[in-house]
Amino acid sequence: MKGEAAPAAAPISSHAIRMDAAALNAFMAEAFPHSRPGSRGHVVSAAPGHVQARLDPNEQALRPGGLVSGPTQMGLADMAAYALVLAHIGPVAMAVTSALNYQFLRPCRPGPVMADAHMLRLGKRLAVMDVRLWTEDPERPIGQANVTYAIP
Repeated sequence: MKGEAAPAAAPISSHAIRMDAAALNAFMAEAFPHSRPGSRGHVVSAAPGHVQARLDPNEQALRPGGLVSGPTQMGLADMAAYALVLAHIGPVAMAVTSALNYQFLRPCRPGPVMADAHMLRLGKRLAVMDVRLWTEDPERPIGQANVTYAIP
């Protein structure tokens, strides 16, 4: 009715998601149309406070010595963090990385690389996440990232 305030949007919360894995993957494909298929990985699952992603690195992702390159690992960590933010706030393309600190823990041999992203804090303007990358055993991570996203 005229003069009535529009219903307020539900507040963002780390206890509920607005996008599932299929919606996140569709959004990423649309938002990044020029990326090569498989180059950024894909979201495997999304739940409140957690996203799991997977990357199957190709030969271009390897560094001398046959290991998965650092930029490839950091890219997967960043993509998983971005997906985690979007899962909670919805399709907001301009949420951007404001900080990413990555620790290399073990050599990353070729093969599927998994990323487990966990929300540490979701605020109105910033989201802070922990992202662990692993290959064969989640108890033996190959890398760990602290990622902060700015939310518009």
